Parts: sequence; C-alpha cells; structure tokens
Amino acid sequence: MEISDKILNLLFTFLPSLSVLIASVAILWGCYWFLIGRRPEIGNERKFPLQILMLVLTIVSILAIVITLPISESFRNQIIGLIGILISGIIAFASTTVIGNLMAGVLLRITKPFRTGDFISVGDFFGRVSESGLFDTEIQSESRELIAFPNTYLISHPVSTIRSSGAIVSATLSLGYDIHHLKIEPLLIKAAEETGLKDPFVHILELGNFSITYRISGLLADVKGLLTARSNLFRTVLKTLHGNGIEIMSPAFMSQRRIGEEQKIIPTF
Repeated sequence: MEISDKILNLLFTFLPSLSVLIASVAILWGCYWFLIGRRPEIGNERKFPLQILMLVLTIVSILAIVITLPISESFRNQIIGLIGILISGIIAFASTTVIGNLMAGVLLRITKPFRTGDFISVGDFFGRVSESGLFDTEIQSESRELIAFPNTYLISHPVSTIRSSGAIVSATLSLGYDIHHLKIEPLLIKAAEETGLKDPFVHILELGNFSITYRISGLLADVKGLLTARSNLFRTVLKTLHGNGIEIMSPAFMSQRRIGEEQKIIPTF
C-alpha cells in the first residue's frame, strides 16, 4: 500500500507537468499539420515564416513545461536561466552550425538583398532565384540546373542582384574611327528597339588607339527573358550593322590601309 500511495502521490505531483507536456505535443503537432503538413505544395519561401512560428511555439512550450514542474522557485529559475544560456550559446556558435544557416536566413529576410524571381550573381554562379528557404536558397542557372546555396554563404559573399521589375541589357563593341559616331548611334538604337528593349541609349566608353568602344543599353521589362535577351541583342546588332556595310573589329585589331598624302582621317556623316 505504501508503494502504491507513493506512486499515486508522485503522479499527482507531476500531473500538471504531464498535462502541459501532452497538451504541448498535441498543439505543436496540430499547428505543424495545419500550417505546413497539409500543404506540401508550398515552397520554401512561404514555409519560412511558418517554420519560424513553429520554432517560437516550441520554445514557449518548453518554458511552459519547466514552469509547471513541482520544484522550488529558485531551482526553476536556474533551469530557465540554463535554457537561456544554451540558446545564447547556440546563437554564439551559429556561424559553423545548422543554426548559422537559420540565423543567416533570418538576416536575409530582414535585409532583403533579393527576392524570388530576381537574378543574382554570387561567386562564379549566376541564375534566377527559385526558392529562398530557412536554411538555403536555390537558384536556377542558365542550363536550368538548380543550385542550392547555404544561407551563410550568401551573407559572407557579395551578391549582385537584378530585380524582377526590370533590368538593363547591354552590348559592347568596337568600331573604327572612319565611321562617324552620329551614323553608328541610330543604328545601335534601332537594333535595341528591334530586340524589344525600352528607352535604349548609347555610351561611348573609350577612344582607343585603333577603335572606338560603344555600348548600347536598354531596359528589359520582363526579366524572365534575360538569359536570351542578351543573345538576341548581340544577334540584332550584328544584323543591323552588317546590313549597313559596317564592320565590327576587335580593340586590338590594327588595320593598315594605303591613304593618299592629302587625305585626312576624319569621318563624314
């Protein structure tokens, strides 16, 4: 009888904590199923805030269980303090752990250097952001390969971003001094317009020893076609200039032509 009484007393003593434990597990499971489990089709981008919410609920549940334990107030405070120290320690050493990617993911969400649909260049890689998750970010390369980057990599390396709202597409080429720039600029603008670029403009980048370097640029409104827009611009520039009898030369190309003594090297327009 004494043993059974002790067991019953022990059960009654821990009954609040057991009740909170069971309720916490049930609530966490229900929240996970309602927020994430029943919608497997959602991507990492939409899962991110839900996963953060689940993490917060888990920490709150642990604290609720500790508070209901049948222990002294001072010992309870020590356990809560120990939990705080553990969380702080995990965050402190987060740079080389899985938690590091979690913290990096939170930082990327706060600073927002890029969004889903943007084109980014990081290291030797370039592609369109397909998903931005809790621990990693996926981009789709020019060959349609999916490349996953740990979030810690993205916050420790410079990232160049092309927004999905529009991008500048440009092409650089060299032409000889014998062709007047006022003849070249309308042809380059025409080529950009035929490619579908808006508000095209021409810059003269360099006056070299043997050639002039031009750059034609224009706004591409739909960046989904960015990878092909540059190729289309190059193709149209070649077609337009060659169609008007204008040769494109390398900056290092030196053309030697016999010119009369009285002839001046000044292009006419």
